[in-house]
Amino acid sequence: MKRHLVIFARAPQLGRVKRRLVGGIGLMAATRFYRATLAAEIRRLANDRRWTPWLFVTPDDALGHPIWRSAGPRPRLCPQGPGDLGQRMTLPFQLLPPGPVVLVGSDIPALRAGHVAHAFRLLGRNDFVFGPAGDGGFWLVGARRVKALPRALFSGARWSTAHALADTLAGLPSGYSMGLADTLDDVDDAQDLQRWAQAAQPIRAAGRGA
Repeated sequence: MKRHLVIFARAPQLGRVKRRLVGGIGLMAATRFYRATLAAEIRRLANDRRWTPWLFVTPDDALGHPIWRSAGPRPRLCPQGPGDLGQRMTLPFQLLPPGPVVLVGSDIPALRAGHVAHAFRLLGRNDFVFGPAGDGGFWLVGARRVKALPRALFSGARWSTAHALADTLAGLPSGYSMGLADTLDDVDDAQDLQRWAQAAQPIRAAGRGA
């Protein structure tokens, strides 16, 4: 069975993305940052032949946005549909063809293909895999889909809080195994952006010296 990678993304529309970051660096800069991060993630992950890439996007009327073409014709485009975050995240696990599914967010600058490959390896021996974030949330969720997806998996999660991962894990019934992938962070505010920029400096310097 094929592996399926879902990039869960919001169209980079002015004033509708990175609203907490806007308060620190301004509307235009926050939108540019998100757009660049999203485009780079799509290019890095959607052209990897180890999985079939899917873009589940919101709002549903933004399917024609040019950024979805940044990786060429390979990613398949789908709307996230209605509902809260948990309901929208459930859709790819129900809709996609047979095979393990890994879903990732779209605002994790440090995310690389190796992190996704690690998550798929964990699904070789677990029913679920989660990628923890330092703020208590998670940037990745994956399911082997051998067993039925628990109906209440995401229903009790307090999204955008330090309890999001713990709440989701609490909704995992007994009898389902779970593995943890790498810990990565998204960039929600100016402090997050500063921390990421400082951490990325040695990596960029090493690349220039190679």
